[in-house]
Amino acid sequence: MVSHLVSTIRNVVGITGNVISLFLFLSPVPTFVRIWKKGSVEQYSPVPYLATLINCMVWVIYGLPMVHPDSTLVITINGAGTAIELVYLTLFLIFCHDKKKRLKVLLIALVEVVFMALVAALVLTLAHTTERRSIVVGIIAILFNIMMYASPLSVMKLVISTKSVEYMPFFLSLASFANGVAWTTYAFLPFDPFIAVPNGLGTLFSLAQLLLYATYYESTKRIIAARKETKVEVNLSEVVVNGNHDPKKTTRAT
Repeated sequence: MVSHLVSTIRNVVGITGNVISLFLFLSPVPTFVRIWKKGSVEQYSPVPYLATLINCMVWVIYGLPMVHPDSTLVITINGAGTAIELVYLTLFLIFCHDKKKRLKVLLIALVEVVFMALVAALVLTLAHTTERRSIVVGIIAILFNIMMYASPLSVMKLVISTKSVEYMPFFLSLASFANGVAWTTYAFLPFDPFIAVPNGLGTLFSLAQLLLYATYYESTKRIIAARKETKVEVNLSEVVVNGNHDPKKTTRAT
C-alpha cells in the first residue's frame, strides 16, 4: 500500500517536473524574440544553451531502458530539451556577427555531440549491467547537470560589474529554480542520488540568481532610462546641427 502510494506520488511529481522542465527549456523564447527583432545576439551568452544541450543529451542516455529502466519521464523531457536547445543554438549562430565567436560556439556544440555519442557507445559495450551503466552515466549526468545550473554564473559576473540584469533573463532563472525544486523532490521518491545532488545544488544556484535579480532590478531600470534619455539628447543634437547647416538657409542669407 505504502509503496503504491509512493509510486503514485513519484509519477505525479515526475509529470509536474516534466511540465516545469518544458517551461525551463522554453523560457529563453522572449530572449530570442528580442535577438530576432534586433538582428543581433548583442551581449547574450551562448553558455547556458550549450550547457543545457549536453545536459539534456546525457540524461537521454541515462533514461534509456538498457541504462536505467523505468525512466520514461526522464528520457521524454530531455529528448524534447535537446531538440529545443539545438533550435536556440542555430538561431544564435545565425544572429551572431562575430565570426570567431560563431565558430567557437559551433565547434563546442559539435564536440558535445561527438562526446555523448562516444559515452553512449562505450557504456553500452563495456558495462554489461544496468546498475553499472546507471552509475557511470549518472556520475557524468551529475557533472553536466551542475554545469547547466551554474552556467548563468558567467552572466552573474557581468550583472555585478554593470549593476544591471538586462542580459540575465529572469524567466530562465525562475524556471531553473522551479525545475530544481521539482526534480529534487522526485529524487527522494525513492532516493536517487544522481538526480538529487545536481538538482539540489541547482536550486541553490537558481535562488542566488533570483536574489541577484531582485538586488539590481531597480538600478537596471535607471540605467535603461538614462540610456534612452541620452539617445534622445543625441538625436536632438543631430537635428540642431543639421538645421544649422541647411543649404537653403545659407543661400537665403547670401
